[in-house]
Amino acid sequence: MYYDIAFILITITWIILGNSKLKLNPLFVIFLACILLGLLLNLSITNISFDIFNGFVSVSKKIGLLILFGVIIGICLEKTGATEIISISLIKKLTFLPISYVINLIGFLISIPVFCDAAFIILSSLNKKISELTKSSKKSITVALSTGLFATHVLVPPTPGPMAAAANLDLKNIFLLFICGGIFAFFLSLIGGLYSQKFIQKTKAISEEDLKVLISRIGTKKTLSFNLASSPIWIPLVIMSINPIAPNEIKILTSPTFALFIGAIISIYLSIRNISFKKLLLVSLKQSLPIIGITGMGGGLGQIIKNIDVVSWFNKIDSFTSLGIIIPFLISASLKTAQGSSTVAIITSASIIYPMLSVFGLDNELGKTLAILSIGVGSMTVSHANDSYFWVVSQFSGMDINTTYKTHTIATLFQGIFGIIILFIIYKVILFL
Repeated sequence: MYYDIAFILITITWIILGNSKLKLNPLFVIFLACILLGLLLNLSITNISFDIFNGFVSVSKKIGLLILFGVIIGICLEKTGATEIISISLIKKLTFLPISYVINLIGFLISIPVFCDAAFIILSSLNKKISELTKSSKKSITVALSTGLFATHVLVPPTPGPMAAAANLDLKNIFLLFICGGIFAFFLSLIGGLYSQKFIQKTKAISEEDLKVLISRIGTKKTLSFNLASSPIWIPLVIMSINPIAPNEIKILTSPTFALFIGAIISIYLSIRNISFKKLLLVSLKQSLPIIGITGMGGGLGQIIKNIDVVSWFNKIDSFTSLGIIIPFLISASLKTAQGSSTVAIITSASIIYPMLSVFGLDNELGKTLAILSIGVGSMTVSHANDSYFWVVSQFSGMDINTTYKTHTIATLFQGIFGIIILFIIYKVILFL
């Protein structure tokens, strides 16, 4: 058994080196990891191929359409200018709050359908204008936005990481993950906002005069109302919320896949004047297929790991089982810090953790949800120079590397530490009950 654990560590080391040092495609890295682990476990080439294929197909079937629809919604919101409309509408409604918290909340909401990297780029010009207009600290507003975007990105479906983890851990109740992940991400987002407000530089609420100037400078044509611009986000949520009480005959119409399909249809309708359907489809496939491939290959790795009796080994070591929810966090945080990609960290961690769920009492739907949140928090601990998001934040905010380390990186560390503390308390309370 000790050899088997050593083989897993060797495989993890390869994934880290392949991604961070050799700069290979993550899909190829995980594929080679599957073969490497299979050979170390003395599996035949036939069995390795069979496991990879089965794991890949199983996970891709669960997650493929969800990722595609989520990508379509994100692209359409960008092309229609809906992100700016949502942002300005929120600023109008929250003029009583310091601008750091408002920007933080904008990041939290926008990152539900839009990848954090793309969302930061889209909103960076708005950030700069607000900073200049209100004479607020550029560093404070930047970190407020980056942490708000990051929290949702790693914890709330339909972004690829949480969806991939749900598929690898065989979580069926995606709506539960959406609600729990959303609430948890909201608190972690606020921790980022609080850090920027209290430890970088305080910001004030925006005045009515500054708001008018900001709207004129943004120059966004208000062709959509706030409700319509945000409808691809809230309508799928309403549809999924009906699922628990829906009759079995129509449950498919309230499933996450159908809900996001409706969201995608609405977003396509809203953006049809801004982008041709053919181009939208090509861009969506270009963005989603690599993610689906990596996710599917993570499923293949999980299938290979099932050949190891990890449960028996952990059952013999009480000190490990008492850690419970911390183990997924430590694995994910180690992978994230070492190789940079949150998505790869989430997918790999979920594949490793799946056989251990019963040991930690996490083999039910709520337990799997907590495990995914633990993995998600680990995958944001920490964002530094080997993370593409770190460079997006640095380059599009105009901050130098040292400043980005002292602000954005430290803020993500705070989010991770507070996040796992909160989860550990929740985990212990649930076990006590």
